[in-house]
This record gives sequence, structure tokens and C-alpha cells, in this order.
Amino acid sequence: MVSTIMIADDEPRIRTLVCDFLKKEGYLLLEAQNGKDALEIFKRDKSIDLIILDIMMPILDGWAICREIRKESDVPIFMLTARGEESNELFGFELGVDEYIKKPFSPKVLVARVNSILRRLNKDDSGNDRIGDLEVNRKGHFVILDNERLELSPKEYELLLLLVDNQRQALSRDQILNSVWDFDYYKGMRTVDTHVKKLRKKLGRRADYIQTVRNFGYRFEA
Repeated sequence: MVSTIMIADDEPRIRTLVCDFLKKEGYLLLEAQNGKDALEIFKRDKSIDLIILDIMMPILDGWAICREIRKESDVPIFMLTARGEESNELFGFELGVDEYIKKPFSPKVLVARVNSILRRLNKDDSGNDRIGDLEVNRKGHFVILDNERLELSPKEYELLLLLVDNQRQALSRDQILNSVWDFDYYKGMRTVDTHVKKLRKKLGRRADYIQTVRNFGYRFEA
């Protein structure tokens, strides 16, 4: 099945560059030149598998679009940004951004990240895992807790799956970063900590399943 990707950027040069490289990979591309168009395309086309957003766009910026999308979908969101401040990245992760691509960027690296996340999401893992009060449906890529489905972003799901697959084993922040995000492109490890914090919040009374290993990383134990 061919995946559909939407690229929203007010710079035609950037849209053309991204589309050219992703089309060579066989993806279907939808383009939006501003935030308003991007939101309209998203609401109209339910086949979108991944979204690439520029932060600074006319009418609606990338933050506003991300907020609206996360109200109804956990589709992977990549954010294009010329801003390098760590605080903006953390703000984006709180909103539900899955990846950051800093301008100027390498199209080949962008393609690699897109391929990686879609490959993992489309992987046909079979069977369900029962760990404590959690049920992980690998084929459906979702998690059940207390008979309720958790609303996890793709990165939160991947992070939980990594911890579950290595339960009772301490994983360093470096290991988690490289396994879930593929590229060690952040200056610090706060990306991992931010996602663990969000994941714990969604686990509610079972937040203690994810244990902190002081000055090292995290361990999953139900």
C-alpha cells in the first residue's frame, strides 16, 4: 500500500525539493502553501499517513495546525524549523510533534527518517502481549489499559514498545534515543525525558511501570 504524505510550507522551493525526493521513494504527495490550506487538506483527505509542517506559515502556523490535528489524529508529524532553540523543540513535543527537521536540511536524511517511521508503523507484527495491566496489540499498533485504548503518538508507542521488549533491563538515554529516533541529532537527552513524562501521564496509575535508573536511563517492570 502506497503511503500519502502532506507537505505544508509557504516556500515553493522547499515544497518542490521535499516532494521530488519523496516521490522517488514511491510516496503520494499533497502540498499546502499555508496553514489554512494544510488544515483543510487534512480534514478532507483521511488517507494521509504522515505530515511535514513548517512552523512559520501565513494564516495558521505549524503549532496551531499541530494542535488541531492532535485533537483527532495521531498521524506522525514532522516539523520543519529554522529555529534551533531547545525550548521550541520541547514545546513541539508537548504538542505531539514526532520529529524535528532543522533548516537547512539534507533531503536524504529527511527521506531516511520518513522511511524509518513509516516502515515501523506499517510493520506487520502479529499477536498481543499482556504485561501487567497492559495489553499491547502489535498488529494494530495500539495499547489497552483497564479496557481503554490509550491515545499514544507514534513515538510514544515506539518508546513503550522498546521498553516492553526490554523489560527489566535498564536502557540508557542514548540507547533509547538511537533506537526510537534513529539519529542522535539532539544536543541533550531531554527529548527522551519529555516523552517518558508524557507516557507516564497516559499510563496513569501504572506510571510506575516505567522506572527511572538514576544518572542512566529507564527500565520497564510491571
